[in-house]
Amino acid sequence: MARGVLLERGPRRTLALATFISMIGNGLFMTGAALFFTRSVGLSVTQVGLAMGVAALVGLVAGVPAGRVADRHGPRETYLVIQCVQAAAMAALVLVHSFWAFVLTISLTQFAASAGAAARGPLTRGFAGPNPTKYRSYLRATANLAGACGAVMAGVVVQVDTRGAYVALILANALSFLLCAAIVTRLPHLPPVREPEPISASEAPPASQWGVLKDLPYTVVTALDSLLSLQGHVLVFALPLWIVGHSQAPHWLIGACGVVNTLMVVAFQVRASRGVVDNASAGRGAVRSGVAFLLGMAAIAAAAGMPGSLAAVLIVAGVVVHTIGELWHAAASFELSFGLAPAQAQGQYSGLQATGTGLASSLAPSVLALFCITWGVPGWLALGGVFVLAGLAMPYAVRWAEQSRAAAAGQDAVLA
Repeated sequence: MARGVLLERGPRRTLALATFISMIGNGLFMTGAALFFTRSVGLSVTQVGLAMGVAALVGLVAGVPAGRVADRHGPRETYLVIQCVQAAAMAALVLVHSFWAFVLTISLTQFAASAGAAARGPLTRGFAGPNPTKYRSYLRATANLAGACGAVMAGVVVQVDTRGAYVALILANALSFLLCAAIVTRLPHLPPVREPEPISASEAPPASQWGVLKDLPYTVVTALDSLLSLQGHVLVFALPLWIVGHSQAPHWLIGACGVVNTLMVVAFQVRASRGVVDNASAGRGAVRSGVAFLLGMAAIAAAAGMPGSLAAVLIVAGVVVHTIGELWHAAASFELSFGLAPAQAQGQYSGLQATGTGLASSLAPSVLALFCITWGVPGWLALGGVFVLAGLAMPYAVRWAEQSRAAAAGQDAVLA
């Protein structure tokens, strides 16, 4: 506890344990799902990609409504229901034997995943204490460690490579959702938040009922944050293709880079959040992250055409610098998601952020393939430049959002 590795007894440790269990299941699924769908269910790679694309689009519509339900009816209860739905949908995948059944089932799992992310936002905020960014950073480190454990377990399943092993993997993921829900029941109830009442009987209901959809400054902040979140796919999508097709570096470096990234997140994510204490410092963190992404991607791009050993050194150095940017971006994103969201609409705002991140994730393969693979070295540098511009724009968007909230608060005070 003194070193911050284990939290004190209470809701924060309980929620961290629930996160760890669910993310073990997520690591299992992410590592072995594609092989299950192709080798066990019998779908083609094209069919899997199409269905996953449809599911990603379905998931985009879940965030804001699920967040509003969490605000109005309590995040713990909402999250419990969603976890149970996700467990049922995941278990149903073992019964799938046709393309359209797969589309329907995987869309339901993605819808529940997006809804769960929106409900988890106010749940985390409710138990985070005085420093929500530090606690959210702790949860991210926990999630990365759990995901790595799940990936190792999935490696055994892939090695066995039988229908029974893949079915066990899917059911284990479904079980992780149920275990997560069981642990969440130990959390105390968080009362639903109340919406502001109209000032007069003739006045229309307040805009905060769906206020996030009309909050242009926060939407801009979310768009910039989502653009920066594309960086999370650089090391898992673009880097392996770059190492294999455009460098002389050994192929085993792909796995080694993943290990380096995971260990750095587990070890340093909480430390990276220490200086991020308000919206202004979060904006500055976004600036630093954009610069780090450009430097890291430039080092990775420079590996093209280099001898194997030098290419490996450049790639590892690029991964380290890129991961430092990832740590800064994550801390900034956590702080802004809490600091700019009204207390009575944490779920809605968490849902919009999840929608933005989900949209970025769905576009990431196409964007990265165009910039990093098709355009080569200039594309790596151009995308790094986009990250720099997004980071530089963030402090201005944050100030705009803060000013709009101050103006709205002053107007409410006058009307009262």
